[in-house]
Amino acid sequence: MPKHAPEDDLLMLSARAQARLVRERHISSRELVAAHLERIAAVNPVLNAAVGVQSESALEDAPAADRELAAGALRGAFHGVPFSIKDSIEQAGTRCTAGTLGRRNAAPSAADATLVRRLRNAGAIPIARTNLPDLLFAFESSNLIFGQTNNPYDTTRTPGGSSGGEAALIAACGSPLGLGSDAAGSVRLPAAFCGIAGLKPTSGRLPRTGHFPPAGGWIESLWQIGPMARRVEDLIEAMRLLTGPDGIDPTVPDVPFRDPLAVELAGVRVAVFTDNGIAAADGEVSVVVRRAAAALASAVRSVGEARPTCLEAAYDLEMKLIGPDGGDSLRAYLCQLGSSEVHPLLTGWLDKLEPFRTDLAGLAAYWAELDAYRAEMLRFMREYDAILCPAYIHAALPHGESIRDDNFRGFSHTMAFNVAGWPAAVVRCGESGAGLPIAVQVAAAPWREDIALRVALWLEEAFGGWKPAPDRD
Repeated sequence: MPKHAPEDDLLMLSARAQARLVRERHISSRELVAAHLERIAAVNPVLNAAVGVQSESALEDAPAADRELAAGALRGAFHGVPFSIKDSIEQAGTRCTAGTLGRRNAAPSAADATLVRRLRNAGAIPIARTNLPDLLFAFESSNLIFGQTNNPYDTTRTPGGSSGGEAALIAACGSPLGLGSDAAGSVRLPAAFCGIAGLKPTSGRLPRTGHFPPAGGWIESLWQIGPMARRVEDLIEAMRLLTGPDGIDPTVPDVPFRDPLAVELAGVRVAVFTDNGIAAADGEVSVVVRRAAAALASAVRSVGEARPTCLEAAYDLEMKLIGPDGGDSLRAYLCQLGSSEVHPLLTGWLDKLEPFRTDLAGLAAYWAELDAYRAEMLRFMREYDAILCPAYIHAALPHGESIRDDNFRGFSHTMAFNVAGWPAAVVRCGESGAGLPIAVQVAAAPWREDIALRVALWLEEAFGGWKPAPDRD
């Protein structure tokens, strides 16, 4: 990684802090955007995180933001601050490939996705589109159009997937804030591997209008778009701006976003575990999770060793709901898109769906299992308000290792809350002996992002959260 210069201190600030500097006229939006573009130019040849850098449009939007401020007009909380967008979320005038060959020459999007528009309305400026796996199906970010994204802390390792380009760019200070999406851990796992903060909101919390592939079908209840940033405070601010129905996505109810800063930690009951009955965290991850739990005990009502008994079904349920036809619909969809060749990591995922192939009666049984799982999870939360657990069983994996079965089943720690439909945040709380970030996952009951984010914020303050990758010659 290129070394950080003293002037890069600006880029290490949170998006909110950067916005404050612009708002108070200590720096112009144009200067801020230009500094991020310079950083992207420095780190992207090593990381391959940004697959579309929007220098021209960003350098046009930034002076306009400065003129608005000079005229006394403040658009919102992120006025003049750049942000990045996973290449599965549409942005007007740019190509959205979803990392699959059939969309390599897709026409530019006609409109912004709802969440992109909401960030723009708050004054934020799109600066880059970021890499992801083929059709989003892998826990690494590599595809046949743009190639492989590397982890800022060790380029021999993956930043995770599917929002891996987003996480890597934010961790390397090329962007302060971004949008990812998560059907099995695709926001939280890259955030964990790259040491930043990320949130998968409650299923149905944020509109998914303008995502590709679009919402719909039997896996709809598993996934959600979510914010990613170096600091939890930016996740909180982003959720304030992004929450609410858009009149298009029918799955989004008008449920107010509760203020995390209003959560009384002294009344919060926390369950903690490092083994979900499917895959136990390794020693380094377990130490970080338990150290976080021990520290948190001084601030909350209680911390107890416990886990929902149904967690042991999480992996199978995730796979059943993604592939009740053994992956045939996904293969047909790829053919329909013109993706005649797909990445080996996607092939590996599709192959793992074959054991879960069933018929219509079997699909009905799967849905009954899902209902029972969600009911059991809610029963568990009669005794607890939050769950503290690993985001993954290891620190960032070497490239190509995610598809190994022993590693793949470890993703059940994030899958558990996709199946439940619950919100879950991740925040860095330590590092491995090799200097790789290790994160803790904080989950809460549906619509209680405020609790998950409040606990994550406390842990960030206690353990420092994101740290820049060490300089390597």
